[in-house]
Amino acid sequence: MLANTIKKSLSEPAALERLYRQNPPAFTSAFLSIYEEIRDQPVAETWHERLVYSHEELAWGQRSDWAFLGIWVLVAAFFMQFPDIFGISHNAYFPRNVSFIVLAGMGGLFAFQQRLGLSAIWPALIAMLFSIIYMNVVPMDNQRDAFALACIHVPIFLWIFVGFLYVGGQNPAGPKGIEFLRFHGDLVVMVAVIALAGGLFSALTINLFHLIDLDIEKNYFQYGVVSLLPSVPVIAAFLVQKNPQLVSKISPLIARIFTPLVFVTLLLFLGATSFSEKDLFNDREYLLVFNGVLVGVMALLLFSLSEITKKSVSPFYQYLLVGLAALALLDNGLALSAIVFRLVEFGITPNRLAVLGSNLLMMGHVGWVTKNLIGFVRAQQDIRSVENGMTFFLPYYGAWAALVAFVFPLVFRA
Repeated sequence: MLANTIKKSLSEPAALERLYRQNPPAFTSAFLSIYEEIRDQPVAETWHERLVYSHEELAWGQRSDWAFLGIWVLVAAFFMQFPDIFGISHNAYFPRNVSFIVLAGMGGLFAFQQRLGLSAIWPALIAMLFSIIYMNVVPMDNQRDAFALACIHVPIFLWIFVGFLYVGGQNPAGPKGIEFLRFHGDLVVMVAVIALAGGLFSALTINLFHLIDLDIEKNYFQYGVVSLLPSVPVIAAFLVQKNPQLVSKISPLIARIFTPLVFVTLLLFLGATSFSEKDLFNDREYLLVFNGVLVGVMALLLFSLSEITKKSVSPFYQYLLVGLAALALLDNGLALSAIVFRLVEFGITPNRLAVLGSNLLMMGHVGWVTKNLIGFVRAQQDIRSVENGMTFFLPYYGAWAALVAFVFPLVFRA
């Protein structure tokens, strides 16, 4: 992890400078996340002043960055209008291709900013091209569950390769992978801000033209909003990387607020299930919701990691995180037993197999992280073991997503 490397290099000015020049945005984000722990060291104060001073004003990047973004916005707009230009059904085109437009832009941005060569990006390129060809050439019935599963899991498969590019063409399960995961919290916040501002601007624009009896709403959304929508995450990613200080503290703050709330909610739910008359074993939505619960708990644990090493954090909060993870495992045990029941009682379907596999994978992931977190709280392991546990399962998510996306449609074609 970059933060740990910075800590170890505090007595080596040349090493710190090399780390900074390799990837200034990542260095700044990692340094600011650990500054409270090392602020009593003079070299840390010096670097803090340097980094904060350089970010007193927003960093807008270089002309080449904006040239890349401008070209990508035009390319993305073209592909969003592609079905209308060539008379292709929206139902056939967008479910198959919209994720490629977004993820290609994200991966391209990371590769461009780090000036990665073909030798570094070829695995991601092959994965992207193969996915595009597969989704658009292999015959699949849009009404079948296997098609929906492919549309959901192909982006997850490619997301691993976006992480591969984010960490400079390295294994996202390695030491730098935790920075890629943390990046998502900042990205979500920035996307939400841009979306809110864009919504307000759209409402103002449409109503402004209504004042002169011009109805532009249909064309505005069809050609403006639809064309620009997939570029929003790419622009947000660029702004976050250039200005990591803008939103880097929001995700840990949200985690700090919602951790006790989610803990109490899961505890009450576990108690309420024993009194409820609802048959959870025959409720399909219940199984899907619990996969979402596990994802939410993992997010809270991830965004809390930068907080639990601070001296100001009480041991109670650390034990609360352990309790939250344990409760998620207990509640998910109920969901897992329900999935197995449905498989035995109603037979095998692609949906049930996909939910079972993802549930087992996420349950194993949460269990692994919980074990490492308990070791950290007991001072038997350092925080790096917890972070490694967070990234260790990333390749397995990619492998499972590939299996569901590329194999299930062929196996369950009938």
